[in-house]
Amino acid sequence: MAVHPIDYRYGSEEMRRIWDEENKLQKLLDVEAALARAHARIGNIPEESARVISERANTKWVKLDRVKEIEAEIHHDIMAVVIALSEVCGEHGKYVHLGATSNDIIDTANALLIKDSLKLIERYLKELRDVLIKLAGEHKYTVCIGRTHGQHAVPTTYGMKFALWLDEVQRHLERLEEIKKRILVGKMRGAVGTAASFGEKALEIEKLVMEDLGLRPSLITNQLVPRDLYAELIMFLALVASTLDKIGLEIRNLQRTEILEVSEPFGEKQVGSSTMPHKRNPIRTEKVCGLARILYSNVIPALLNNPLWHERDLTNSSVERVILPESFLLLDEMLRVTIKVLARLEFFPENIERNLYLTRNLIMAEPLMLKLAKKGMGRQEAHELVRGLAMKAFSEGRDFLEVVRESEDVRKFFSEEDFEDLKPENYIGLAPQIVDNVIAYIGEKERKEGL
Repeated sequence: MAVHPIDYRYGSEEMRRIWDEENKLQKLLDVEAALARAHARIGNIPEESARVISERANTKWVKLDRVKEIEAEIHHDIMAVVIALSEVCGEHGKYVHLGATSNDIIDTANALLIKDSLKLIERYLKELRDVLIKLAGEHKYTVCIGRTHGQHAVPTTYGMKFALWLDEVQRHLERLEEIKKRILVGKMRGAVGTAASFGEKALEIEKLVMEDLGLRPSLITNQLVPRDLYAELIMFLALVASTLDKIGLEIRNLQRTEILEVSEPFGEKQVGSSTMPHKRNPIRTEKVCGLARILYSNVIPALLNNPLWHERDLTNSSVERVILPESFLLLDEMLRVTIKVLARLEFFPENIERNLYLTRNLIMAEPLMLKLAKKGMGRQEAHELVRGLAMKAFSEGRDFLEVVRESEDVRKFFSEEDFEDLKPENYIGLAPQIVDNVIAYIGEKERKEGL
């Protein structure tokens, strides 16, 4: 019976397959097989033994049920794997796990699981990037109201919103390339990291194992690969989650009834509420924002797993069994949902325009002030004049530019053409160019990725 929602509700089948018990066992067996082959290469064990161990180090031979049965008796998960593999290898089983400690196998297998998981996360990030490139290009001239402190500020464009997220996603891809170099490492160093159990050729054995598995050897370890690396990994996943949280929060706010500039897609048969048939709730982005909270919370235990007693204790183990698969599966869910929402995002142009003019042109106070300063009025004097006119327009419930036109102080500096130029659509600065710059930058990054 499934208990945790990641077993039946969150995460793709592809990500679940990476972290399911059968695949985790297979990765442990892969490491044991690579270790046997390395020993054979340097003459520590017969080649025939390495061949048999390699052939039978898979879940067709080593059954998960048998491993669990052994573990229930001896209360040691890795020794259960070692015994189960040894059983199916006959006389060659005596060479299984030679020189290794449990975390030589666990940490190296974890690196393989993390490698496959990051490959999937990278694919989703690139899909998200593609969707945002399209949206930024299509909406670089879609003028809307910008908001600061939840209040109307000055005009911006939807292209700017999407390009900002796009740039952030690109940084995550660059961060991912960096952390791969540090995180995708394994070890064959024995009980406290001295490699004494592997003899004089210990580092050669480790090198052969890691090359075999497509990993790098950790420069130095105790019994564990240093857990600052796992902490960095979880912090990276949480940072990606924060971007998706940011995107989801913005869409949820913009979908509010009184704003309704954009909306996540709503299916033809979708039900918004069990009691209010009219509801179109932003449930997808709410889920993204909610799951982000779990990703954030996993950072703390990951950090606490770094300081352990002496050369290691076991307090990190149970934590990592939870936070590694959970973080990857939940981020997988968040990425896939965000991609789908953005790919089918609904726009309401009439509401975008309505909100742009909602304050009756009060948002033109800044360009008015700057234009007065440019024409010779002192900047502070202009600020005070415009502030007074804005407060007057607000208190009287009138259009700001109508009040401005009545001001003799303004008319001394402004021509009719100056008044006509004061429109929200004319005050977006270099927004389209900025968006184009971001898209061009990302395009160049994509080109280099393809080389």
